[in-house]
Amino acid sequence: MGSQSDWPTMKNASKILKSFKITHEVKIISAHRTPKRMFEFAEKAEQRGIKIIIAGAGGAAHLPGMTASISNLPILGVPIESKKLKGLDSLLSIAQMPAGIPVGSLAVGEAGAINAALLAVSILGIENNSLQNKYKLWRSKQTSSVSKKPSK
Repeated sequence: MGSQSDWPTMKNASKILKSFKITHEVKIISAHRTPKRMFEFAEKAEQRGIKIIIAGAGGAAHLPGMTASISNLPILGVPIESKKLKGLDSLLSIAQMPAGIPVGSLAVGEAGAINAALLAVSILGIENNSLQNKYKLWRSKQTSSVSKKPSK
């Protein structure tokens, strides 16, 4: 995530990954304030065994795109809700990447963080049958939790 203030949103991704027992790192890496840290992380992520990067950022939200410009790993961008533009600035910054530098853009805020983690689980499940089965079970439980009729 780009800053400590992004944690209330990004902790939702971490909770999902923990629930699937997926080992993951949580780091503060700012594209603007810690560019060397960002570069080193993105450059070495693949050789360290990282498979997917979930990058949450607000405002100018350059972290996902800059990470994608360095790493060949899939990057899932979570736009953090900003004070001034309610996350629209973050969303557009993450979504409007130039051709050739893909970033998977998710919804603004908590839903985006949760869905980024679930998308990561789904991607990792392609080559991990156990994880794929856990994900299918999670989806099935979610579906069965929806009532057919409203409660009175």
